[in-house]
Amino acid sequence: MLMSNILNELITITRQAGDKIMEFYRRGETQTWTKKDDSPITEADLAAHHIIVDGLAQLTPDIPVLSEESANITWDERKQWQRYWLVDPLDGTKEFIKRNGEFTVNIALVDNGTPIMATVYAPALDQMFWADKENGSFFSEGQQAPIKLDLTVTQPETKLRVVGSRSHPSAEMATFVEQFELHEIVPTGSSLKFCLVAQGRADIYPRLGPTMEWDTGAGHCIALLAGAVVTKLDGSELLYNQRESLLNEFFVVSHPLIEWN
Repeated sequence: MLMSNILNELITITRQAGDKIMEFYRRGETQTWTKKDDSPITEADLAAHHIIVDGLAQLTPDIPVLSEESANITWDERKQWQRYWLVDPLDGTKEFIKRNGEFTVNIALVDNGTPIMATVYAPALDQMFWADKENGSFFSEGQQAPIKLDLTVTQPETKLRVVGSRSHPSAEMATFVEQFELHEIVPTGSSLKFCLVAQGRADIYPRLGPTMEWDTGAGHCIALLAGAVVTKLDGSELLYNQRESLLNEFFVVSHPLIEWN
């Protein structure tokens, strides 16, 4: 199947998962459990997970799937994978529970450690982002448009816009932003933080708190293919499925002309 056909079907699957999440969201009564790491999981997470996994199995039966809700795949098996789907059925569960709309469905196709195709859908906002390595990144909020960073702008006109987590503030973040004389924090939930940088609506997103690979793969792809830089703190590339742990190292997403240390 052509990559463009896969992407079109992927957008459909992503939207179906988002529609299912919205059924729970509108109802306002969703059963919630606490996982071993103390993070919440809801009925909506599980329902979206099943829609995505079933859809991907039909779309690309030979490509394995790693989802937050089915992550108990051994390293011995995972390290054999060259290409696989990386899924977070409901990213920003805390935002979902708080009912602020800033939650997303995230699906990324990872090849040799790098995300090469992705969808990020915020169903409560009706915002869809998608990307593939051949065509770049796109955004739709009723009307489709490509997103590409302007590389002629060398510095922000006023304050540097720093994306911060709405639900996970940290002392490390506060220390990081001290290097910028003029800055403002743009609090945002879920993988929409990547998308703000991709759209040029923010300049830098330092993630100095814990994230799992399924939290970041899709947003990473959207930002990267829009022209942003995504690196670990030592400047090296953020890669996926390179070790047994699925916990990401700290990283920074930025406009390529923004200098940071």
